[in-house]
Amino acid sequence: MGQIRLYIVRKKAEAEKIFNLIDAEFEDDGHPVAITEIDETKAIFEISVYVDESLSQETAYRLAQSANIDAACLNVEILPEINWVQHSLEGLKPVRAGRFLVHGAHDRSKMKVNDLGIEIEAGQAFGTGHHGTTAGCLEMIGTIMRREHPRNALDLGTGSGILAIAMAKLQPVRVLATDIDPVATQVARENIRLNGVLRSVHPITSAGFHHPEMLTRTPFDLIVANILARPLMKLAPVMVRALKRNGSLILSGILDSQRDKVLAAYRTQRLYHCQTIHHEGWVTLHLK
Repeated sequence: MGQIRLYIVRKKAEAEKIFNLIDAEFEDDGHPVAITEIDETKAIFEISVYVDESLSQETAYRLAQSANIDAACLNVEILPEINWVQHSLEGLKPVRAGRFLVHGAHDRSKMKVNDLGIEIEAGQAFGTGHHGTTAGCLEMIGTIMRREHPRNALDLGTGSGILAIAMAKLQPVRVLATDIDPVATQVARENIRLNGVLRSVHPITSAGFHHPEMLTRTPFDLIVANILARPLMKLAPVMVRALKRNGSLILSGILDSQRDKVLAAYRTQRLYHCQTIHHEGWVTLHLK
């Protein structure tokens, strides 16, 4: 029996409200629930529930009831049993950023003596290192950790776990890796285990900074947040409160055209800009 994705498309405010309702409804069932921005310009989001095909009718009814919507508004995607993500990743070349080499199992032989390898399982498309924002973050992490030697770090919006793994492989550091999407958290956990850093990196599902684990770990010496410009600006005050005095902040997921707005949001929080890395139309920022 295959899996399906039931999803709703809404504008930001309504999408967040619906996500909270259905997340609470399915919390005890173990069905992954996710919210994903599909159009940043128009602030359009998809709210999804992933479920076995045999439970589709029951789940669709409960989803519609909990979100107070007409079941006819639900979209259904039948997920193929063939792992197309794995198939496509096998054709991707390894990515080199500083000392890091991000690669799949099929490219282990391309590791050089001084490389720090990050092997990403070809399972889910939550970041493979090929995006300009990931490469920029890896370069920035290497530079900052050589200078500052942080001991307590946060990877906010961890996705596949690449950045958290990179920090743990570079130096002895405790890393909290968080993502709003429980599927992404599970993928990150598998990659963290695969790379042998499970003792150093702790993955959790968390929206923002409200998770109890987050509260016990603050303040952080280093925070890396590779998400999107709008949530980065919204999170500026709480991000700064979670940062240790003289700590460093790495921000990415920012288009070149959005750089100044993001910097302005953090300057009002009394952080100063140290460096910008440009990659393929995207920027990675270092602030202190």
